[in-house]
Amino acid sequence: MLFLILALGVLAGPVSAAAQTLDRLAQGEAFRIGYRHFAPPYSYAAGNGQAAGYIVDLCREVADALKRSQKLPNLKVEFVKVTAEDRFEAVRDGRIDILCEPTSMTMSRRSLVDFSLPTFVDGAGVVTRGPAVKGLEELRDKKVGVLKGTTTEETLRATLGQMGIAATIVSVNDHPEGLKHLADGKLDAYFGDRGILSYLIANAPFGNRLTLSDQYFTFETYALALPRGDQTFRLLVDTTLADLYRTDRIRDIYARSFGKFPPDQFLNALFVINGVPK
Repeated sequence: MLFLILALGVLAGPVSAAAQTLDRLAQGEAFRIGYRHFAPPYSYAAGNGQAAGYIVDLCREVADALKRSQKLPNLKVEFVKVTAEDRFEAVRDGRIDILCEPTSMTMSRRSLVDFSLPTFVDGAGVVTRGPAVKGLEELRDKKVGVLKGTTTEETLRATLGQMGIAATIVSVNDHPEGLKHLADGKLDAYFGDRGILSYLIANAPFGNRLTLSDQYFTFETYALALPRGDQTFRLLVDTTLADLYRTDRIRDIYARSFGKFPPDQFLNALFVINGVPK
C-alpha cells in the first residue's frame, strides 16, 4: 500500500506542479515575461531600459488577455532577462511564465517546454564584408561566427560537416559582437537569423561595410515557450494569438518593430493558417 501511495504521488506531482500558472496569478503573484537583452527586432532592452520588440509585444497582448479573462485588472507584469543559454531552463524551473524572444520550435526542446502557436517564420543567412555568399561552399577554410547555444549554431556545424566543408566555427556571445568581429576582419563571415541580422546591419555604424546574403540557408519557426503540461494557460496564449492573427491588429503590432517593411509571404501564410476560429 505504501508503494502504491508513493507511486501515485510521483505520478500526480508533475501534473499539479505544471498546471498552476493561472492559479498562481489568481493568488496575486506577478506574471513573469522572459525576454532577451539583445535580440532585436523581436526581443531586447530599449534605450530606456524597458523590454521591447515584436515578440515582447505579443506577450504584452497575452498579459492583457489574462487581465480580462481572469478578472485581474491589477495583475503585475514583470520582465525578466534571460540568455540564449538559460532561457529554456528559466521556463522549466519556474523563473518565468512565458519566453518571449526568437525561439525556434524543435522536438528536442519539447522535453523541456511546451510551445504556443507559431509567432514568426525566419531563416538563417550569411553576412560578409564582400560580395554576398550564394552557397555554403564559399565558407570553406573561412572563420565563421555564430551565436552560441542556438539551433543556428547546431545547424551550421551539422550542415558544414555533412557537406564536408572545413571551416573554423567561432561561437560568440551576442550578434553585435559577431558583426563587429566581422567588420574588424576577425571573422570572414557571420551566420545567423536574417531578421535580426538585417535589423542590426541597418542600425550599425559599420553596416555599410557588410552584406547579407539573399538566400535562406534554413527555415525556422518561432513560438512562445511555456511550462510543460499547463494546458489551460497554453489555451489562453494560443487563443490570444489566434484572435490577433484573424484581424489587422497583428499588422499594427508588426509595424511597431518592422516599420514600413510589410510581412513577407511566409509570415502572411502563418497569420492565415494560425488564425484558428473560436
